[in-house]
Amino acid sequence: MAVLVGCRSFWQSFRVQSAHRQSACRLAAAFFSRRYVLSNRVVLCPRLNGHGAVTRYYSSDSKDDLRVRYLDGEDSGIVVVGINRPKAKNAISKNLVKMMFEAVEDIKKNKKVRSVILCSLVPGIFCAGADLKERAKMHQSEVGPFVSKARALITELGSLPVPTIAAIDGAALGGGLEMALACDIRISSDTAKMGLVETKLAIIPGAGGTQRLPRVIGVSLAKELIFAARVVDGTQAQQMGLVSHSVEQNDSGDAAYLRALELAREINPQGPIAIRMAKLAINQGIEVDLSTGLAIEEACYSQVIPTKDRLEGLAAFKEKRQPQYKGE
Repeated sequence: MAVLVGCRSFWQSFRVQSAHRQSACRLAAAFFSRRYVLSNRVVLCPRLNGHGAVTRYYSSDSKDDLRVRYLDGEDSGIVVVGINRPKAKNAISKNLVKMMFEAVEDIKKNKKVRSVILCSLVPGIFCAGADLKERAKMHQSEVGPFVSKARALITELGSLPVPTIAAIDGAALGGGLEMALACDIRISSDTAKMGLVETKLAIIPGAGGTQRLPRVIGVSLAKELIFAARVVDGTQAQQMGLVSHSVEQNDSGDAAYLRALELAREINPQGPIAIRMAKLAINQGIEVDLSTGLAIEEACYSQVIPTKDRLEGLAAFKEKRQPQYKGE
């Protein structure tokens, strides 16, 4: 597949100065070195919202803490990752981190995935942050490694090659908001509560919050929210750019999820390789100077030129029909 190329062919179409070339190669190398294989850990589950789904349970004592549904039919390609720890308000535990690592790795290897929705299966809660009851039982020497692992998980979530959408239908606090910040797009209900509240506990956000929040809403406002441990609702979050959409909550408490599903359905018909390349170009380009960013864009564009999908798009346009992209 055209996406899976080495750095040598990558640079044949990437004609930039050597200083830019070295830095941009490092940025893109991790993406282009990935390989995609299907997992066979599959268990059928009941239909969801009128569409069939596949749930994958991951090896753990508390296997229901995370449920991953691979939708089918017209929604094939959409993956719904649902956090399900009702007694702990979806708090981030060692077990949840382990299960999410496995889920993210599985998604990363599956080239048929086109978008991911991260949501909660617990009404009124997205994720309350770290599991403080579990944390209180940890020895001081265990805290640092656990936070490092949680940070690595959220980094992996942010590095998924496909679009990720956080559907925030309830409280997203501390590590819960950090998880949402790692997603490409955030959608909340108007009643959802969000905040990085760690300073209340005399600590700081440790899973990317101090870095991602300023990149999303600006440095000054991010400092204000973190310093004051302020919690905002969905409407306020949209006004400051923390979420892209704030929707009125419904009686079933899943308004943000339903809006996220609508967006995933908008993304689904588009060229999957093009979507991955667009995400890579944006994510990597925004971290470097404009000249290097434009070179990254040129390199990513070169990857879509030889694809079958590009030819299918041209043929469909000529024949006035909907394209049928296969990710090839």
